Amino acid sequence: MDRELYGREAVLDDTGLAARLTGLTPYGFAAAAYEHGDDPPVTVFTGGRGMGKTALLKQIRNAYRGGTPLALLDCAHIEPPLDHGPGWNPLTGALAELAVQLSPKVHSAKPVEFPRLALGLAAVAVTGWSQEDDDRARRDLQRLGPVLATVDETKGAAGTWVSKVLAKLAATAAESTAPLAGVLAEATVETVLEEVFGRYQRKSKAWYGAYRNAGGRGELGLHQLAVDFEQGGRRREEAEGFLVGALVEDVRRAYTGLTRRGTRRGRPLVLLDNAHLPLGRRLVEPVLRDRSAGHRDQLVIVASSRDRDHEGLSRATRARLPEVAHRAPCPRGPDITSGILAVELTPLGAAHTRAVFDRHDPAGRTPAGLSRAVHRLTGGRPLAVALLGRAAGGVPAERRGALTPGALLDLTVELREDAPAVPVAATLLGELLPPGLRPDVAAVLAAAHDEGSARVLARTRLRGASLEGDMALLVRDALRADGWPEGDGHFVADPLLRALLLHRLRFHDGDAPAYAAWRAVHETLHRHHGPTPDAAPHRLRQELALGRTEGAVTELRRAFPGPDVLGWLGRLRMIASAPYPREHRSTGPDPRRAVALGEDPGGPLPDGLDGDAAALHLCLRRLLHAVWLLTDHLALPDDDVDDMLVHELRQLSGRHLTGTSPLWDAATHWPKDIRAWRGLTVPPGREDGV
Repeated sequence: MDRELYGREAVLDDTGLAARLTGLTPYGFAAAAYEHGDDPPVTVFTGGRGMGKTALLKQIRNAYRGGTPLALLDCAHIEPPLDHGPGWNPLTGALAELAVQLSPKVHSAKPVEFPRLALGLAAVAVTGWSQEDDDRARRDLQRLGPVLATVDETKGAAGTWVSKVLAKLAATAAESTAPLAGVLAEATVETVLEEVFGRYQRKSKAWYGAYRNAGGRGELGLHQLAVDFEQGGRRREEAEGFLVGALVEDVRRAYTGLTRRGTRRGRPLVLLDNAHLPLGRRLVEPVLRDRSAGHRDQLVIVASSRDRDHEGLSRATRARLPEVAHRAPCPRGPDITSGILAVELTPLGAAHTRAVFDRHDPAGRTPAGLSRAVHRLTGGRPLAVALLGRAAGGVPAERRGALTPGALLDLTVELREDAPAVPVAATLLGELLPPGLRPDVAAVLAAAHDEGSARVLARTRLRGASLEGDMALLVRDALRADGWPEGDGHFVADPLLRALLLHRLRFHDGDAPAYAAWRAVHETLHRHHGPTPDAAPHRLRQELALGRTEGAVTELRRAFPGPDVLGWLGRLRMIASAPYPREHRSTGPDPRRAVALGEDPGGPLPDGLDGDAAALHLCLRRLLHAVWLLTDHLALPDDDVDDMLVHELRQLSGRHLTGTSPLWDAATHWPKDIRAWRGLTVPPGREDGV
């Protein structure tokens, strides 16, 4: 069953980008006009983790399966066969896989044959053969069976040719004094041609006459190809590029040969996931180079890259996803990478997120603001939106009304009918955290507000976690290399990734109510910030994370009469950005709500306050809890608390002797910031407020 994608109509509509590249509409396979003539660009979807690149490629595959030859390859997961010889590497393995996927018969067209690629792979398969390695060579040759089966299904799959190749190799090696790789290639190719290829197919050998030093003779080209492949370095790169060309040429001949003309519709499709990895470049660059030199082929290549600034995209034409819905011009320049159209995948909008939740909760039992709150938390990352929507739909209907984004992270979700449910937060974290980063280490550092405090945690809480240097800097560089944002008053700036890491820090050990890891980390930061005035907001922020609010209220009360009201508002905002120390799977209203509304006094007043100071203290206690709740990405919007925020700020505006205007502006603009799902601005209402 297809997964329903949202916000990707620019690619998948009948007049979308995929149709204009392939010449076929999705699913129906009706004819569509080509946008780029005979020179389609290599299209690369860019976006960070969780932006739906893989899901989009899979949906394109599903949309065109059976309508045109297609293949989907993940460049991050080419599994090496056991005990393979030197003739196998990720590129040769990838080419074999692509050929096997592209070959099957599709709508109104015969299977695609790959004789040129089969000969090239056969030539390099046994370059390191010796009589002592006969068993391994047999396995290496047998792995060519599926590719040879595209040439002759019966003979290629039978494997009888393998024994004849090995016998010929033994005889040839005993007699030869020439470089062995080339001689072995000739013997292998000669046997394959005799045993598997038909008379017409044997002509495909001539294509290798264009290889370096071949002089138009195909057998010499295959000989040299094997020698270069074994040599390694730049020569191997040349040989690999020619093997890529062999696959492309086989596909082209299937579409333009005399026996094929007019029998095929549209263009074949190769989908490469994680093409920012070296294998992706090795597959795509030879095609780009040939196209830049004027060669034309039939292949449509659509890839994904997590790195939008990859050097391979240096001269690409760039566009955002909505911009390619109807046109996607890609003018070719002198640089080979100008043949790339880099399309940045955009986050889902609030309406798309609402549609996801409506699909899983058609009766509308979840709170009205839940989907919008999830959109704020996730930033519209499709992977997270889809998983959280699915989790909400799995909650019994009578309990959905109490859901919050934080509660969704506490749930488990069934992803497959034949597998047990998995924890939402841990599953999302596993998908979003850069590979190689230990989640327990990153969870500790997520509590820091900047690099300095992260390094303090690394020195005090993560001793021995790495032998390669400062753990905070290693994590910083890993997040940066993976495209995660920086700054914004947090060491881990992205709200979703930070929430997932802090969820792990608090709940992974299952030691409620002690929460030892959580307390240790925040107590460490509390001690680090110390008693200096400049460090006070950061120290008080840690007190909130530890469940202690009175110190912050007292400090805000003492500082309130001062002349720097904007600075005071900034400190209030900083303190209230603390992560809330909530209970796992807690039910009922958020305790901060009752304090913000004055329904719960929030504890006794400090001793020694007169009536006016006591009233100010209570006002600031309510205000702090209101800001803390309303700006929490794991909580729901609350109109009553929003109204109380306005009331308290206006009351404070009347109290202050000189700072009336900034406080009044905060009462006016902070609710607008909250309703617009953006951070509170200081100065209030300023677009450049920070």
